[in-house]
Amino acid sequence: MNSQWNNQTITAHRQGVSLSNATFMSRVYFWMMLGLLITGCVAYQVANTPDMAHYLYTHTFLLIALIILQLGAVIALSAAIQRMSATLSIAIYVAYAALTGITFSSIFLVYTAQSISQVFFITAFAFTGLSLFGYATKRDLGPVGSFCMTGLFGLIGFMLIAMIFPSIQTNAVSLTINTLGILIFAGLTAYDTQRIKGFNVPGASGEMLRKLSIQGALALYLDFINLFLNLLRLFGDRR
Repeated sequence: MNSQWNNQTITAHRQGVSLSNATFMSRVYFWMMLGLLITGCVAYQVANTPDMAHYLYTHTFLLIALIILQLGAVIALSAAIQRMSATLSIAIYVAYAALTGITFSSIFLVYTAQSISQVFFITAFAFTGLSLFGYATKRDLGPVGSFCMTGLFGLIGFMLIAMIFPSIQTNAVSLTINTLGILIFAGLTAYDTQRIKGFNVPGASGEMLRKLSIQGALALYLDFINLFLNLLRLFGDRR
């Protein structure tokens, strides 16, 4: 009798945890998708406003300022979110998504609309599969995350060297960089999903969970954006 009661208690606890994780992750995915929607709408609007696009891409200092603001927003949401309110973290996240849309408006000027939409749907399909795998698997993806982060830092270092010495930036090198970028962010998508699911700490306040959902949404947003950009560079049709 006691054994049966214990089994029922354990089953009920597991079901409660699963439901709690599903609720938390639904919030994370909501904010991630809202960020992507904001970025896409802003990028499209800027690209289709000739005066705005011309002013933006003829004033380098403005682009640099926007990039600095984006980096500041990412750092704030990653390192200082515990010291800010949920409302402020949401505001910073939304502002970051809009700023990213401004700087990413160039893709509508470089690539055809058809190829952008095709690559977006390919990215969405791949991201969904990878994220679901990271959410459902019982295997610890920590080693995958560590390997991908090491690869990412190495890739960033190589790209900085290529900026200093443009002569090494050949088509073969670009192909290699984009292919590695796809593999790295594919791995990070699965790893980050598993890691973010662990943010759902039992007993955490609603305020804390809202902030953690924004932090998780930012991580998945960045994974999606970088996966999309690498696929676009690889398969996108230029104008």
